[in-house]
Amino acid sequence: MSILQLKKASIVGLSHDKTSILDALQSLGLLHVIPLADAVTKPSADVEETNPELLKRSLQYLLSSPQKRRQVTRADQLNLDTVLKQVDHNRQHRIRLSEKRDFLDKRIKDLEPWGEFTLPELSDLNHHKLWFYLVPNYKMQDVEHSHLPWMQVHRDNRHTYIVVIASEEPDSTVMPVPRTHTGYVPLSQLKEQLEETEIQLEAADGEREALTRWIYLLQHSVARTEDQALLDEISTKTRDYGEVFALQGWIAERDLPQLEAFATEQGLVLLEEAPRDDENPPTLLDNPEVYGGGQEVVSFFQTPNYRSWDPSRVVFFSFVSFFAIIMSDAGYSLLFGAVIAWKWQAMGSSETGRRLRLMGAALTGAGVFWGILVGSYFGASAPVSLLGNMKLLDLNDFDTMMALSITIGALHLVLANLLMAWVRRGNHQSLSSVGWAIAVFSALMGWLMGFNLLHWFIFTVGLLMVLLFSTPANEFSVSRILSGLLALTNVTKIFGDVLSYLRLFALGLASASLAITFNQLAADVGNALPGIGLLLHLLILLTGHLLNFVLTVVSGVIHGLRLNLIEFYNWSLADEGYPFQPFAKQEVTPWTT
Repeated sequence: MSILQLKKASIVGLSHDKTSILDALQSLGLLHVIPLADAVTKPSADVEETNPELLKRSLQYLLSSPQKRRQVTRADQLNLDTVLKQVDHNRQHRIRLSEKRDFLDKRIKDLEPWGEFTLPELSDLNHHKLWFYLVPNYKMQDVEHSHLPWMQVHRDNRHTYIVVIASEEPDSTVMPVPRTHTGYVPLSQLKEQLEETEIQLEAADGEREALTRWIYLLQHSVARTEDQALLDEISTKTRDYGEVFALQGWIAERDLPQLEAFATEQGLVLLEEAPRDDENPPTLLDNPEVYGGGQEVVSFFQTPNYRSWDPSRVVFFSFVSFFAIIMSDAGYSLLFGAVIAWKWQAMGSSETGRRLRLMGAALTGAGVFWGILVGSYFGASAPVSLLGNMKLLDLNDFDTMMALSITIGALHLVLANLLMAWVRRGNHQSLSSVGWAIAVFSALMGWLMGFNLLHWFIFTVGLLMVLLFSTPANEFSVSRILSGLLALTNVTKIFGDVLSYLRLFALGLASASLAITFNQLAADVGNALPGIGLLLHLLILLTGHLLNFVLTVVSGVIHGLRLNLIEFYNWSLADEGYPFQPFAKQEVTPWTT
C-alpha cells in the first residue's frame, strides 16, 4: 500500500519569530497546513512591486522563442523592471508587425491578379471612377448584358477580374456581385512595405532571442513571487495568542524525525497525534519511479481517499496490458518506442516526465511482446521464421479472442471487488464486494466450461451475499432487504462492464485489419502501374501506416485508460480524497541550452 500514513503535527512558537519560522518550514517542505484561522489576503512589505501576471506572461513569451541564448545566472545583473518592460514592448511590437505582415501578405495575394496599377485622378476620367469586381465565371453573362463600360483584367478557372468605369458605384441590381475593395496603394508599394515589415520582424525576433538570456533569473523571480504569496497566505492561517502562535498540519510519519530535529533547532513546541476517525486527512501517494506513471494517471483522474488504497500499480500494469492488446502490432510498438527514445532526454527534465517515459518504455515492451504473440508486423507476417514460430494467437480467431477479452474483463472486475472488500475490512459491507467477486468469477467459469449445478450454486451464494450485506445497517429489517434488492440491480451494470472489455479485441482487430488493407492496397497499385506504381506503393504504405499508427495510439490511450478509470474504478474505489499539498518553496531547475 503506497498511501503514506500521516500524523497531525502542531507547532507552537514565539510570534516575533513567526516570519522566519514559517520561511524555514517552507524550505523544509514537509507540512500540509491545516487552517486554524480564516485566510485574509494582505500585501507583504517583502514582496517585490512587480505585476505577477506581467512576470509570468513575459517568461512564457521568452520560453516560446525557438532559439535561446546562454543564460545569465548572477542575480545582481538583472534589473527586473527594465527587463520586463523590454520584453513586454518586444512582445507587443511583434504582435503589431505580425498583424501588419499578415494583412500585407493577404492584400498582395488579392491584388496580384489585377496587376500593377495606380488609380488616376478624378479629373483624368471626367470625374469617373474605377470599380473592381471579382465575378464568378458562370455569372459573367449578367455583366455582358449590362450597359456599363467594363474591361476584363484577368481570368482563371473560377473567376473573371473586371474593372467598370462609372461616376457612381453601380447598383447591386446591375452587377451580380458586390465590388472588391482593392485600396489605392499600388502592388509594388505593398511589396516594398511587406519587405520592410519582414525585416523589422526579423529584428524583433533577434531582440526577443537576446532577451531569452534572462529566462533562468525570471524563473527564479516567478518562484520567489509565488513562494512569498504562499508564505503570506499560510501566515494568515495560523492561530495567534499574544506572544505565541500555533500552526497545524499533516506530515508523513517517515518525515517526523526531520520535523522533530527542526523543532529542536528552532526552539519550538511540537505535538504529534494520529488522525481521528472523524477526520479526513489528505492523500500522499508514494510509488517508485518505475511505477510512477500509474500514479500520474491516478492523480490526474481521481485522488483516492486517505483510508482507501492506492491503485497506481494496478492501473500501471493493466493500462500497459490493455494498450498492448489494442496496438496488436510489433512494428507499431517499435515505432512508438522510437518516439519515446527521441523524447527520452527532454522528458527527463521533470519527475513527471521521467515517470511517463518509463511507462512509455513499458508500453513499448508489452506491445512488442503481444505483437509477436499475434504475429503482426506492420500488418504483415513475421519477417523471419523464428518470430513466426512464436505466434500463438490469431486475431481472426473471433471465438478465442472474444473469450480472452471477456476473461480479462471479468478477472479485472473480480480484482476490483476484492480490493474494495479489503478497504471495507472490519465492516460487513466487505462481504457484499466479496459476493460480487464470487458471482462474477463463477459466471465466468460457467461460461468457459459450461454451467453446472455447482456454478449456479456458487453464483447464487455470491448474489445472496450482495443481498444481505450491501447496507451498513447491522440489524435485519425490511429496509435492509430493500437496499439489498436495489444493489442486486447492478447485475446488469457489472454484466455490461465485463462486456465493455470486448473493445480490447475489437480495436486490436481493427488496427490489424487496417494495416493489412493498406498493405494490400499498396501492392495492388504497385502491380497495376509499372514505374510510377513503386512511388505510389511507398506513398500509400507511408501515409496509411502513419494514419493507422496515430489512430491506434489514440485508441490505446483513451480506451486503455477508460477501462481502468471507469469500469475498474466503479467497483474498487468508493470515496474520493484530496491531494497532499506541501507548504514548500518551488524548485527551479537550471536552464540548459
